Amino acid sequence: MDEIERVTVLGCGTLGASWAALFLAHGLDVAAYDPAPGFAAAAVRAVEAARTQLAELGLTGQGTLRFHDRLEDALAGTGFVQENAPENEAVKRALLAEVDRRLPPSILVASSTSAMLRSALVADCARPERIVVAHPFHPPHLVPLVEIVAGDPATAARAAAFYARLGRRPVVLAREMPGHIANRLASALYREAVNLVAEGVASVADIDAALCNGPGLRWAAMGPHMTYHLGGGAGGIRHYLDHLGPSQVRRWASLGTPELTEDVKDRIVAGIEAEAAGRSLAILTERRDRALIEILKARTEVAGQDP
Repeated sequence: MDEIERVTVLGCGTLGASWAALFLAHGLDVAAYDPAPGFAAAAVRAVEAARTQLAELGLTGQGTLRFHDRLEDALAGTGFVQENAPENEAVKRALLAEVDRRLPPSILVASSTSAMLRSALVADCARPERIVVAHPFHPPHLVPLVEIVAGDPATAARAAAFYARLGRRPVVLAREMPGHIANRLASALYREAVNLVAEGVASVADIDAALCNGPGLRWAAMGPHMTYHLGGGAGGIRHYLDHLGPSQVRRWASLGTPELTEDVKDRIVAGIEAEAAGRSLAILTERRDRALIEILKARTEVAGQDP
């Protein structure tokens, strides 16, 4: 995939702008298209803010950003397409089919869908084999994960090579699954976080603090399987599963299946307002991004770091 010099970004909201900034910072030219009126002004602000953050990480490539009012102009001469249309199956399906009609068969097209199945999205495409799901975690210019779902291993490998070139950490699913990998893990955890609120176990702020100051720190370095491998002592994961696995099973059995009733929603909203303590979304976002940048810097200093 080293021959790619121009990328098309379709949909330039917060996700698309973040992708665009990453491509630009690696020296790729970006052609951007969004049907929303006046999208360029907001996109420029978001892209420049993200590029400033990337510069802190040493990514200072000088790709060129151009905005286009017509889809066909944005696709002309592209080497790769990153689609970020709204999470609506009909919208994405129609857009991917139109893009597929307009491009040579060799050009990969990647959808940033967070939960939809690739098989449904490519149903109207003449060449579905070149369409992949490439799901990032927001914001993709800072969070390295890209989950790839493809129709065949060769296409998955091509897409993974492209994202690896951009310093991302691609993971390839052997088969499609709603929500892919990371969102399913996040959803399982959030279900129990909501259940703890619903059961009156702790405040929203203390539940958040328990994760950030406990397992969340370890998970920034390694995943749950490897974490428990270390927790098994000299015997590793086998010892853990044999001796402490039953305690996991008991906890699984006690996990809740909460309903998002109006009362539960009100309690979560009130808890977030208390935890935010008057800080705006912009301030909280800046705080999150600053933490991500510092974590990324720290990880690069760890010899052999390979999360």
